Amino acid sequence: MPRTGAKRLSLRAICIAVVTFTTVAVTAGVAWAAYTDNMYPTQYLTVGCFSINSPTGPGFCQTDNSDLTYYMDSSGTNMLEAVDRAVVNNVMNNIYEPTDLSVTYDSTPSFSGSAETDIVFEESAVGLSSTMDGGTFCNNSASSIKCDQQYIRIRGGGHYEQGLTCHETGHAVGLTHGQDASPKKSNSDEKLGCMEKPTDADEVLQANNIENINATY
Repeated sequence: MPRTGAKRLSLRAICIAVVTFTTVAVTAGVAWAAYTDNMYPTQYLTVGCFSINSPTGPGFCQTDNSDLTYYMDSSGTNMLEAVDRAVVNNVMNNIYEPTDLSVTYDSTPSFSGSAETDIVFEESAVGLSSTMDGGTFCNNSASSIKCDQQYIRIRGGGHYEQGLTCHETGHAVGLTHGQDASPKKSNSDEKLGCMEKPTDADEVLQANNIENINATY
């Protein structure tokens, strides 16, 4: 940096510099506060966000913005029963809405265009391997990181529990398992909350997940 000689910085310039430094310090502090970075993409998970039609296909995504809309299939073979709908509404309204995501139910869902419903819940085992109770996949990618519309499929017969629904919704907004986090953690680490694997029935988001969501959205 060139010397300023006898020139003095104005009080206004000094104040701007202090404010700028403070902003940088606070922003960096948010990132450092997290127990681990388990928001896609991470150092260990960079597969890309792709439009696919099966939960077992490649790809991983964030949702496309902080306004998170969701719909529950209400007719046909993939319809959610009343008890399942209650579980989903509880997870979305009481676990995800308190984060920086703005969560609303879309009673008139859109499946095409520029404003697709972000998450569609189905009661279905289509595309799930025999060892999977639920899965999430992107139906329409918006970029290499973000997806415009994602589907969550969870088996019938009582599998729509709070923990699993929270887990799959976590994937839909970009949260990963512990083995894909940076630094790596055990998949069963309790600090990952409902993103631990396997997931207990009553799990919720823990502080680390919330910090990652709020830092992203």
